[in-house]
Amino acid sequence: MSVRAVFAVAGAALIGGLALADPAAADPSVQPLDVGVHTMSVGRVGASLSALVGLLGVVNGGLALAGRTGQGRIAAWARRNGAVTAQAAGLIAVIAGGSVAATADGGLGTGNGLGGACVAMLLGLIAAVLGWSARSRSRRTG
Repeated sequence: MSVRAVFAVAGAALIGGLALADPAAADPSVQPLDVGVHTMSVGRVGASLSALVGLLGVVNGGLALAGRTGQGRIAAWARRNGAVTAQAAGLIAVIAGGSVAATADGGLGTGNGLGGACVAMLLGLIAAVLGWSARSRSRRTG
């Protein structure tokens, strides 16, 4: 069978499937369910993960700012990498939280993760500012 024939059969099957398919909205089993308090929707999971990334960025930024006098492996790592890690985590949290907030269908309390997205963007902004402050301070002293 030639490649041209494979593409023709695949195209015909795709067009036939789309033309003959029933609309999904007509089927009551496809309708969305009410979201409860304990239901983990995709928006809630995405907002929670981005808030955790923002929180890790805040911790790294705080360790980078205050880690000048500490001893041990964590303080040494924070002196070397904490500022850059805080900036990167803050940027990721702001972008991920913003995308969840932009795609949320309803307001707060509807189960779309809008509250978590706002928290993630706030934590990401704090992490980026802490990382920027630690980097500028290390440039002045170094």
